Amino acid sequence: MALTTEEFMELTADCPVIPAAKNDEWLEACLASESKLVYVLYGDICNIADIVKKLKEKDKKVIVHIDLIEGLTSKEICVDFIKKYTMADGIISLKPTMIKRAKDLGIFTIQRFYMMDGRSYTNIVKHVRHTNPEVVEFMPAGLTKLIPYLVHEVDKPVVASGLIQDKEDVMGALKAGAMAVSSTNREVWDC
Repeated sequence: MALTTEEFMELTADCPVIPAAKNDEWLEACLASESKLVYVLYGDICNIADIVKKLKEKDKKVIVHIDLIEGLTSKEICVDFIKKYTMADGIISLKPTMIKRAKDLGIFTIQRFYMMDGRSYTNIVKHVRHTNPEVVEFMPAGLTKLIPYLVHEVDKPVVASGLIQDKEDVMGALKAGAMAVSSTNREVWDC
């Protein structure tokens, strides 16, 4: 059964910090974390299925950042690969074509945006309307003045990520309206 937006929101309500594994050491910490939801930000075409399987064996919902998996290209067929050869519950991508293909295949989607300047800020709504992801994620999380805009304008659950330094950053993003925060900073992983 595919991960739903409602289930994602329930999981993040229980634990609003989503641990993100960026290497094998972080994977082990994710396996031991309280969170039932994990992002995978590393791997390659030879080991991604094994990484996902380890997490699934611990009853975790797994979202793979497809753009960061070595050996996969920017082609839509990579989404088919993730669906066919892994047990991932969803994908994260910066690329609209990947999000659209995952939607076509019934895979849960998180579209990630880097907030670099005013142009990226104003283009988010257009891109979200075009791809219709289940969740929108933006980086860096410290831009708490922008979170209320995103929550209102995109009408999707918003996850903040990137450059989380401490619990104060987590609380700031949540108070501003983000439903969750994703981080590779293991010091903030406790729910």
